[in-house]
Amino acid sequence: MEKVLIIGSGPAGLTAAIYAARANLSPICIEGLVAGGIPGGQLMITTEVENYPGFPEGIKGPELMKHFRDQAERFGTRFVTADVDRVDFSGSPFKVWADDQEYQARTIIISTGAKARWLELDSEQKLQNRGVSACATCDGYFFRDQDVCVVGGGDTAMEEAVYLAGLCKSVTVIHRRDTLRASKIMQERAMKHPKIKFLWNAVVTEVLDVSKGTVTGVRIQNTVSGEEFVHPCQGLFIAIGHVPNTQVFSDWLTFDDLGYIVTKPGTVETNIPGVFAAGDVQDHVWRQAITAAGTGCMAAMSAERWMAAQDL
Repeated sequence: MEKVLIIGSGPAGLTAAIYAARANLSPICIEGLVAGGIPGGQLMITTEVENYPGFPEGIKGPELMKHFRDQAERFGTRFVTADVDRVDFSGSPFKVWADDQEYQARTIIISTGAKARWLELDSEQKLQNRGVSACATCDGYFFRDQDVCVVGGGDTAMEEAVYLAGLCKSVTVIHRRDTLRASKIMQERAMKHPKIKFLWNAVVTEVLDVSKGTVTGVRIQNTVSGEEFVHPCQGLFIAIGHVPNTQVFSDWLTFDDLGYIVTKPGTVETNIPGVFAAGDVQDHVWRQAITAAGTGCMAAMSAERWMAAQDL
């Protein structure tokens, strides 16, 4: 019988593990994420991280996550490298199955994260972290005074475009339709910005140039005329949404319209007492390593207090 079982090993899960371990709760962390995710989370496919406090020279994403994991392990966190197959949250103790092994726990912390939606282009995948990104806040600084493109038409795309316009020489928004899905205020903000322009009825069919190992432009196809042309740029930001890794919890937890786990305002509590959610799996607004780590801390402390209140 485990006191705390953590599902997911990104910044949220490992921070929860550190806090739980230091509270003598002997946490166990199942670090293989649901839906075939990556142990260590999205930072494992990130190159330079320059906005995490404490690293003035920056740090590689995988290296940062190794620090997180080593610290959690130092205080006694046990790790299981496996994918969660199913869960049973019908009552205490909660049950979790990973690779056909059953685990039982008094409390559960879900930190399975989310993954960015991509265009699913071969060239896009080959140039990830070489000019292709899904996070302007994370990577925009590397494109100061350069020309970049943003793919998308929702609020996230407009927010990314406005943010990048404060850093870059120019920002071109590429949208497959001739109207935006973004809220009116975000549309106006982007359209009024002198550095932002739009390519309407346009889709990216190829990211150039894989042979050079860096982004030099994008091949665009007009969805109405079928015309193709190359638009030069040095960076491409994909802003077409994220998908939370929540499928395995669908029978038990409350989700919002986007599929993210709903937590009570100001807390990390789910609709099931004793089950907590932290990080990107319940946050579609900020999606930063530091905010994920903060909610991981909240989850561990909440689990400890919940068990104390239940005399567990």
